[in-house]
Amino acid sequence: MKIMSSHFHIEPETIDSRHTHKSEDEERDFIQAVMSGNIDYVRKNCEEKRFIDSNGVGQLSTDAITNLKYHMVITTALITRACIYKGLEPERAFQMSDFYIQKLDYAKTIDDVTEIHDHMVLDFTGKMRLLKKNTGTSKNINKAINYIYAHIRERITVEDIAEHTKLSASYLSRQFSKETGISVSDYIREKKIEEAENLLKNSEYSISEIADMLSFSSQSHFIQLFKNYTGMTPKKYRSMNTDDFG
Repeated sequence: MKIMSSHFHIEPETIDSRHTHKSEDEERDFIQAVMSGNIDYVRKNCEEKRFIDSNGVGQLSTDAITNLKYHMVITTALITRACIYKGLEPERAFQMSDFYIQKLDYAKTIDDVTEIHDHMVLDFTGKMRLLKKNTGTSKNINKAINYIYAHIRERITVEDIAEHTKLSASYLSRQFSKETGISVSDYIREKKIEEAENLLKNSEYSISEIADMLSFSSQSHFIQLFKNYTGMTPKKYRSMNTDDFG
């Protein structure tokens, strides 16, 4: 291949042998902090701007902003899989990963990339902190929760989840409430509202489109339910949460 042969030809001239990488210990400690929900450690790391410290950071692109974007994609992938390993619902983790990586399309400066990175790591850390508080959830209930995240834009019934988990609907309902402190139906509504918040902040879909996308029975039902959960209408919520990158 011409690309490969060209690379091998110019490699000694273009790669700086003095360019080293950060220690594995620092990377491992940071990912461990995210996995364990150590919000103070992660926030301090962000405040110290360790992500953009060029000392010990490999060069993946000659363009500084592109280089930083590549590093964030790698960091996001590592954190996503680490958090899944520690119990975060896979579908939820991958949705978060996709969301933040897609945000890089709108980043024009190093500050933009840094802000997206910091939001990403703090978001994952917060999710893991909550997960740590709710340890003890059984395999079947975790499976039910993951099903809800995977089908959040569809109409979900207790019967659908029961079939997926191979439990009776009545047993699933009792066990879900016992382990999470909330009914299956309320949990589904709560997560749909969370997804609606993300769409309102980070997309240009109309309120009626979002209501339809999340399988609400009507726009008015969506608006009423959204207001019950957030204290404001979707329109008001969107106006107060304008996203800088989309």
